[in-house]
Amino acid sequence: MNIHALKLFYQVATTGSFTKAAELLCISQPAISSQIKKFEHEIGVQLFKQQGRGVLLTDFGEALAEKARNLVALEEHIESFIEDYLFAKAGTIHIVATYLPANFLIPKWAATFKGAHEDVNLVITTTNTKDAFEQLIHYKADIAIYGGGISERPEKIAWEELFEDELWFVVSPAHRYANQSIALADMMKEPFIMREEGSSMREHLFSLCQTYQVKPPKIALQFNGINETIRSVMAGYGANFISSLAVREYVDSGQLARVYVKDIHIKHKITICTRKNERHSILVQKFIETIKSSL
Repeated sequence: MNIHALKLFYQVATTGSFTKAAELLCISQPAISSQIKKFEHEIGVQLFKQQGRGVLLTDFGEALAEKARNLVALEEHIESFIEDYLFAKAGTIHIVATYLPANFLIPKWAATFKGAHEDVNLVITTTNTKDAFEQLIHYKADIAIYGGGISERPEKIAWEELFEDELWFVVSPAHRYANQSIALADMMKEPFIMREEGSSMREHLFSLCQTYQVKPPKIALQFNGINETIRSVMAGYGANFISSLAVREYVDSGQLARVYVKDIHIKHKITICTRKNERHSILVQKFIETIKSSL
């Protein structure tokens, strides 16, 4: 198979235009068109439908573009790995993190690392658990920092646990359950403010309900970020199930209050995730060493 033609096809598919792809790649449009036609003949499948001046992928073309995206990401990863190995002083580390470590741990780690490696670029993406693992597996990230439980551990990912963090139920200080000890069933009758589906904290909560055979709570408000959920609970509505790292300062200052649910003591792990059976680049090794030295 002509890999070069496949990459040309990918550029046309992502830009939606033969002209834009030609400009991006600094080659002529007829050259791209000719190579893609030969590529279609080689594989025996049509990749584009006719639609005026634009391009429209066939069903197979859409599926192939997704596969090609992984190939391009892997190629970029290999190029970065070679550059890191040769120079070890400059390069880029792509870090993907779930919201908890991204907000409360990585800023300090990144500042420490940059102090010693000024010329290294850190590209940090914050997302939910599912997307973080997808980006790591498909070579869109070099390392993932994850806060969650071992039940969510994908087969292709290697884990190195850093420490455990407590999970707390919190409410407004004016809430009737503030600083009280209650049963899990009573706690689950409260409206909850949570992150979106796919977040580890939400999955923890529903798994807890399943384990203790308690009806899960109503998710009254849903946000894509930790800070929004915290602020909403502080405003006086609903409850939250959240990492102590995220709310400890608010509890200590009296802006939030804990609810002590009887017999429930849950912790989750803060973990460094990498691709299994893959040798880390020198820069990634140094970043991991920075994290460990700060604990």
